[in-house]
Amino acid sequence: MGEEVQIGATAVGIKAKDGVVLAAEKRVSYGFYTLSSAGKKVFVIDDRLAIASAGIIADMQSLARIVKINAKAYELETKKKPTVRAMAKLLSVIMFSRRYMPFFAEVLVGGFDEEGSHLVVMDPLGSLIEDNYAALGTGAKLAISVLDSGYKEDITLQEAKKLAVKALKAAIERDPVSGGGIDLVAIDQNRAAEEEIKVQLLV
Repeated sequence: MGEEVQIGATAVGIKAKDGVVLAAEKRVSYGFYTLSSAGKKVFVIDDRLAIASAGIIADMQSLARIVKINAKAYELETKKKPTVRAMAKLLSVIMFSRRYMPFFAEVLVGGFDEEGSHLVVMDPLGSLIEDNYAALGTGAKLAISVLDSGYKEDITLQEAKKLAVKALKAAIERDPVSGGGIDLVAIDQNRAAEEEIKVQLLV
């Protein structure tokens, strides 16, 4: 049972002065068995909002669909894009409503709105904290040590991208259920730009 509900994978988020970076490695694991090295754990919601997750892949996909549908509905109704905090709060309510049968996923919500860049960290029950940087999943302890030493208040989006990749590489090297490559999205006031980064490790 412990293997089935393990919050596998590693995801990181970094708030920069000109945007937000979200990234996650691509391995899909069942316990310590690798099912795929091409899993997607970073989801673009619209051109200024994205989420990244660590956990059960089906739950990650379900949460991403819920946020995307609600963001689109909000935009159609109000003729403007939802704020990052509004989408994070909606997701928090949805996750808390399932507290007796929770989604097995930790989530990072990142984006850019009228107030600037935001990074919101959420646990499987929907608790939310806004922070400057965060790491989730089985490789979080390894990744957060890199973020702790490399983060600075005036970090740029390009610097944040490099730091996110460095943090995930540290997790991939040591965490047996993280690996496969890295999906990354960099969000600024104009767009959410996705990248796929290959990772070569010595074994």
